[in-house]
Amino acid sequence: MITIHAFKNGKWEARQVRGETDLALPEGAVWLDLASPGEDEKAFVARAIGADVPTREEMQEIEASSRLYQENGAVYMTATILSRLEPDHIDAAAITFILAGQRLVTLRYTEPRPFEVFAARLRKGIAGGETSPDLMLGLLEAIVDRLADIVEATGNGANDISHRIFRQGKGPGGLDLHQAITDIGIEGDHVTKLRESLASISRMVMFLGQAAGPHLPAQDFPERLRTLGRDTASLIDHVGFLSSKITFLLDASLGMINIQQNNIIKIFSVAAVVFLPPTLIASIYGMNFAHMPELAHEFGYPLALGLMVVSAVLPYVYFKSKKWL
Repeated sequence: MITIHAFKNGKWEARQVRGETDLALPEGAVWLDLASPGEDEKAFVARAIGADVPTREEMQEIEASSRLYQENGAVYMTATILSRLEPDHIDAAAITFILAGQRLVTLRYTEPRPFEVFAARLRKGIAGGETSPDLMLGLLEAIVDRLADIVEATGNGANDISHRIFRQGKGPGGLDLHQAITDIGIEGDHVTKLRESLASISRMVMFLGQAAGPHLPAQDFPERLRTLGRDTASLIDHVGFLSSKITFLLDASLGMINIQQNNIIKIFSVAAVVFLPPTLIASIYGMNFAHMPELAHEFGYPLALGLMVVSAVLPYVYFKSKKWL
């Protein structure tokens, strides 16, 4: 599907085109948003802007030369953008931006929320800007704002896990460390995808300011671009901090599991030592020799039982005094 955003009569209008590839672009068309397009739709846009549209396989390539380049007067930039599909699942997908003259083309196979939000703001007239570079920068700002929200949510998730590990673990109900490790893994996956997305956007902003400079307006665009670069850098630093924190929480959880296992092994070890002397006494008096004086004693049986109890209690008291139990 193609959504065509055109600036006409002082306002933005959006028109959706699905399968109709023989139409001419409306007057004032600036932003062509391709969402999971077919080959006919991609060919239609390529003819309209006079430049090739990359394939989905080309978008997945990770080397910088395949993601950031200029060709036939058009500037191609591909970044990894995040979409929150569920509260505990984030999807990372490549999105390509093409600056071709007065038109901006976005090619995507996902539904990131910043695109929907920015398009709504554009229709309401509060997004600002009328040119393709303005729209592209506005989109990037909306994407970075959304990434900042995801970074904040991930930080809150890490804080919640930390509270559960170090506070709730002391309560009567204890702590489900297996669930904690699962949650840590989810937050760690989020951090990895955030780092990948922010790194790709940072490279894209740098390329946009350097290689694509002649295509950009000279008004407030450079300052907005520098601000966006600083925001991206600060988010990358914060994501690095979150990565270290999640690694610490994982190590702490695994350490607590080891402590629990050691406590269980210690209990069995102490139990074996406590019951070893009574077992020895029972073994001695269980031998079938013909002449064992204690067996003929009137109080031999209760004395043997008492000796077994004492031999079990003394090690237990000793271990308690050493705080081994």
